[in-house]
Amino acid sequence: MVLQLQVWAFMLLQDASAGTSFDLRSMWSNMGWQAKAIVVTLFIMSAWSIGVMIDRVIAYNGARKQSRQFAPAVAGALREGKLDEAIKIADRFSKSHLAKVVVAGLQEFRAHQQSSEISGEEIEASKRALERAEAIVHAELKRGISSLATVGSTAPFVGLLGTVLGIIHAFEGISQNKSTGLGAVAGGISEALVTTALGLFVAIPAVMMFNYFTNRVEAFDVEMGNSSSELIDYFLKRSQRAAK
Repeated sequence: MVLQLQVWAFMLLQDASAGTSFDLRSMWSNMGWQAKAIVVTLFIMSAWSIGVMIDRVIAYNGARKQSRQFAPAVAGALREGKLDEAIKIADRFSKSHLAKVVVAGLQEFRAHQQSSEISGEEIEASKRALERAEAIVHAELKRGISSLATVGSTAPFVGLLGTVLGIIHAFEGISQNKSTGLGAVAGGISEALVTTALGLFVAIPAVMMFNYFTNRVEAFDVEMGNSSSELIDYFLKRSQRAAK
C-alpha cells in the first residue's frame, strides 16, 4: 500500500509537469478540518519562531555594539580610579551585557568601601555580585531560545500528523468512490504532502537559529566571565594599594 501511495504521488508530479495547475484555494477548501487545524498550528509556530528570531537578533546586535563602546570607556575610568564615573558610564549602556555585569560589581565594591569592611570581604562581596549579575544576564540572553528548540523538535511531528491524516483522507476517498484512481486520492495525497513540507519548512529555520543563538550566548558568557575576572583583579590591586 505504501508503494501504491508512492505511485500516486509520482502520478501527481507527472500531471504537474504536464501542465496541471494546483489551486491553493481549492486545495484549502478540500482539506478536512483536522488538516486545516494542523496547517494553522504550523503557521502559528512559524510566526512565533520568527518573532523570537527578530527579537534575539536585535537584542544581540545591540549588546554587541554597546559592549564595544563600553569596554574602552570604562577601562579608561578605572585606570584613573574613578569608580563613580565608571558606574555612570555603565548606566549609559543599558543594552550591553558587559555593562550590566560590571556595574553590579562596581556598585557592590563601592558600597563596601564606604563602610569599614576589610578588603577580603569587599572582594568576596563583589565577586558574588558579579556572579549574580552574570546569571541574570545569561537568563535574559537566553529568553525565548528554548521555544525555538521546541518548535524545531515538534514541527516535523505536527507535519507528520498531517501526513497520517492526509493518508486517512485518501483511503476515505477510495472507500467513497469505490475506485483507486488518481481523482479519489488526490485530495488526501495533497494534504499529506503539504503538511509534511510545511512542518519541515517551520522546523529547519528554528533549529538552525537555535544553534546560532546558543553559540552567541556562549560567546557572551565567555566575555562576561573574562570581564568579571579582570574586574576582580582590579579590585585586588586597588585594595593592595590602599593597604600600603
